[in-house]
Amino acid sequence: MTLYFDPVAILGNDRDAFRGRWEDRLWLNVPGPFYGGETDTCWTGRLSAPAHVLYGGEYLSEYVYRQPGTPADTALLVEAADNDPFLGYGCDGDSRWTPESVREWWRNRSQVVQYLSDQRSKWDENDAWSGQGIAAAVRDFELYIAGAWQLTCGFTSTGWKSGGPPHPLTACPSCSVTRRVRGIAETKLSPRRTVCRS
Repeated sequence: MTLYFDPVAILGNDRDAFRGRWEDRLWLNVPGPFYGGETDTCWTGRLSAPAHVLYGGEYLSEYVYRQPGTPADTALLVEAADNDPFLGYGCDGDSRWTPESVREWWRNRSQVVQYLSDQRSKWDENDAWSGQGIAAAVRDFELYIAGAWQLTCGFTSTGWKSGGPPHPLTACPSCSVTRRVRGIAETKLSPRRTVCRS
């Protein structure tokens, strides 16, 4: 029985497209195996993986705002990474994120939400000429990390809804980082929702 989907396990030779360095990852990346580091600024990532890649930071480079949950999603992210001439995407996040660093990212998510909110007018303007649906994806990401995910995963600010799994960590809306980090066992919530934040 498989307890989680491990997208890195199916990469095979596609792993070569992921040469990004953990130290270069953009702070906006959600916890999980994949992240954008020093990627190009040509805005090609969303052309391949619109449900997973956004642009941000000082140079509007590519970052992963939603981790893949299926082989098809993973293939799209591989395509985005492969199209990056700087090979700035990484796939070793699961070995880098710790339970504490994941908790910290989620505790500080208000900074991400503020950044996204501050950039909203820019994305609306850019959508007019790029046609990539960036503004809608940013709003989705904003809602996702601000708490709208709680409506679907079974975890609320007061604890698990009836029948939810007990675990020292709480529900993460985006990743399955604890599945291998430091030997912590995973409790599966759904194909995209596993336990990993506080």
